[in-house]
Amino acid sequence: MALLGATALAATIALAGPATAHAEVEADKAQALAEDVTLTFVSEAESGSAGFTELRVVLPQGIAPADVTLGEAPKGWKLQSTKDGYTVGGPALKAGVDAEHQIKVRQLPDAKELAFKTVETYSDGEVSRWIELPNSGEEREQPAPLLMLKPAAPGATPIAPSPSASPTPSPTPSAAASPSSGSSPQAAQEAADEADGSSTGLIIGGVILALLLLGGGTWWLLKRRASSTDN
Repeated sequence: MALLGATALAATIALAGPATAHAEVEADKAQALAEDVTLTFVSEAESGSAGFTELRVVLPQGIAPADVTLGEAPKGWKLQSTKDGYTVGGPALKAGVDAEHQIKVRQLPDAKELAFKTVETYSDGEVSRWIELPNSGEEREQPAPLLMLKPAAPGATPIAPSPSASPTPSPTPSAAASPSSGSSPQAAQEAADEADGSSTGLIIGGVILALLLLGGGTWWLLKRRASSTDN
């Protein structure tokens, strides 16, 4: 019985081994609306022959890429913002070595939980996706790192977005004002040149029209004289 039990336990561990790898996230202040929070991400290595080269993280709603800065990370790894999150990567880690990095978030949103979808890339091109969201308590095979938050502290309020995250204002109608209201000397000169060109064109056109009329009148007079001579 003891031998049978040990064999069954070893088989269970062997079967469960490959599925134990996962991605996790922890916070030093896991509370809604907390400010200057350090998040620690750990991606467990699944490959025995290749190491991590990059992690792509999709930030949950309420955290802007501009509000994230890189803390500790593997040597040589850099952070680059994306439209919906960021990537962090660099020289390949050794095979079997977990990838751990930290980011600092300006403020956490007012939520009960935050999911950070994570896509891991290995040096051999293999990709592991931890992007599945929880659904009615069902277990997921590739769950996204999930951070549970305590309710916000009394009086806590959302802070204004980072200046760097604010959109660039579009030009106002006053930007196309006359040279005297602030346009550049080059623009004023171009406008003057254009006006001069228009005036010159009108003068030339008038001269051509006068020449045509004069020529037509001369031709009519000559024709009339010729008719009188014949008569």
